[in-house]
Amino acid sequence: MPDLILHHYWTSPFTEKVRLALGLKGLSWRSVEQPTIMPKPELLPLTGGYRKIPVMQIGADVYCDSQCILRELERRHPSPSLIPDGAQATHYGLSFWSDRVLFQAAVAVIFGQMADSVPKEFIEDRSKLSGRAFDPEQMKAAVPLMKEQLRAQLDWLGAQLADGRAYLLGSQPGLADFTTHHSIWFLQTFHPPSAELLQPHKGVLAWAERVKAIGYGKHAPMERSEALAIAKASEPATAPGIEPGEPNGWRVGDRVAVMADDYGRDPIAGEIVRASAQEIAIRRRDPEVGDVVVHFPRAGFLVVRA
Repeated sequence: MPDLILHHYWTSPFTEKVRLALGLKGLSWRSVEQPTIMPKPELLPLTGGYRKIPVMQIGADVYCDSQCILRELERRHPSPSLIPDGAQATHYGLSFWSDRVLFQAAVAVIFGQMADSVPKEFIEDRSKLSGRAFDPEQMKAAVPLMKEQLRAQLDWLGAQLADGRAYLLGSQPGLADFTTHHSIWFLQTFHPPSAELLQPHKGVLAWAERVKAIGYGKHAPMERSEALAIAKASEPATAPGIEPGEPNGWRVGDRVAVMADDYGRDPIAGEIVRASAQEIAIRRRDPEVGDVVVHFPRAGFLVVRA
């Protein structure tokens, strides 16, 4: 089988979800470290302009966004399952809440408390990514309010774990744990003063340690140039097809642009190869990698005619 290649950087909280899923499934993978800020000259040829991390590559198929990556890992390697109880809506619903509510509260607290020490280049990069200027004074002023929001959500997690269960949805770890843990991991790892907010939540801390102990599976480094060469030497393996119920009548071969609906809204253009309720895959060509098929989730992404 082709290598499972993960483009990431080790401080990426969204990649933490994927690394833990790889650990749960006991998979071997290749680690390609990408820059934390632009430019990313050895990532964009694969993605067509999508600049966020993580990105998973298997041959000439490229998977963008942790939601899409985790779904593909589950499809290819169904055991042990990321949805051990079959409660897909609960797992994916918690993932959306965690990414868009819990994580944003954690980020506001972390960067608000360290606003004066964040490198200028990082602030400029994230300002461009989000589409709004990061004002250090506003970030600092928001900390007290966001601490209250964070406390309320940590209390929800504590209440969920209060009956002694090992993981959020029962005795087995799953998607809900990985997609929620990354916010706690971010607080604990990258700005220890923020971790004071976690201390009253003993059940949450114990759960986070259990999740962290799952580990990352087996991984070995790979150079960015090697990953690009693999894509160029490979053919996309995605079979064309449109699943029934496509609400806007998309067809294989339609020229579209795909973009995130929250931030990092860079449009990626290509021709539809496959579309379903959960995924859109488009074919595109780049001189450095040849033909690739780039996959995105549907939830949280927009598809428009190019």
